[in-house]
Amino acid sequence: MKVTEADILASSILIVDDQQANVTLLEQLLEAAGYSNVSSTMDSRAVCALHRKNSYDLILLDLQMPGMDGFEVIEGLKANETDSYLPVLVVTAQPGHKLRALRAGVRDFISKPFDLVEVRTRIRNMLEVRLVYRKLQGYSALLEKTVQERTAELRESEARYRSLTELASDWYWEQDENGAFTRVSGPVLEMLGIRVDGLADGVVGEQDHGWNASERQVLKDTIAARQPFLDFVFRRVDANGTEQKFQVSGEPMFDQACRFVGYRGIGIQLGAPT
Repeated sequence: MKVTEADILASSILIVDDQQANVTLLEQLLEAAGYSNVSSTMDSRAVCALHRKNSYDLILLDLQMPGMDGFEVIEGLKANETDSYLPVLVVTAQPGHKLRALRAGVRDFISKPFDLVEVRTRIRNMLEVRLVYRKLQGYSALLEKTVQERTAELRESEARYRSLTELASDWYWEQDENGAFTRVSGPVLEMLGIRVDGLADGVVGEQDHGWNASERQVLKDTIAARQPFLDFVFRRVDANGTEQKFQVSGEPMFDQACRFVGYRGIGIQLGAPT
C-alpha cells in the first residue's frame, strides 16, 4: 500500500505544548520540511475535542503540562479514539517517562532538547505508518462492503433461480446427506406419495408400492455415487393399475469445505397417467 511524499506532507498535525517557544520551534521545523497542515494549542484540555473534530494524522504531545498532563490527555484520546491506533508522538525531557508513555499506547517519542534531524525523521516515519494504516482501514471497509453487496446479489440471484425453477417444474426438492427431504415444493404427495411434514423432519412416509425396481435402483446408485442426473425418467404403477411417468433432474450439493451435504433438483410428471 503506497504512500506518496505529497500524502505525507499534506498530513494533519497538532502540536500540543504549554511553552510557546517549543510550539514555535516545531512549527518552523515542520514548515521548513514542507508540511502544510499544521496547527497547535497550548491548552492540553482542548486536545480531545480538537482531535474528535479534526481526526489528526499525528499529535505531537508534551507530557509535562499544567492542568492536564500528557498522560491524562493520552487516556482521554484512547477513550475517544474510534480505532486501536493512537497517533501520538510524545515530547519529553524525562527518560523515565518514555517507557510509561509507550506502555500507555503512544507510538514513539521525541527527547528534549530537540535534535532537529531526529525530530524530522521520527515525524516522517510515524506519518508514513499512520497513512498506510488508514489506507488499509479504508481498503478493508471497502472490501467488506463489496463482499456484503456480492452476497446480497448472490442471494437475490439464487432466489430468482429457485423461483424460476419452481415455475418451470411440478416440484422442487432438496435432501440432506442422509436422503431426508429438507425442502419440497409442489404436489409431491399427490404425484409420488411422499409426505414431508416440515423442512427439518425429512420423509415421514413413502409408498414404495408400484415403483419400477430397476429404474429406482439406477437412480439410487447415481445418488450414492454423488453424480448429477438430467431428465431421468422413471415409472410407478398406482393401486388402481395406472402407470405414471416422472422426469427428474438433480445435482449434489457441497459446502465450502467440499463436504457433501445433499441433493437438490426438480421433477415433472410426463403426460397423462395410462
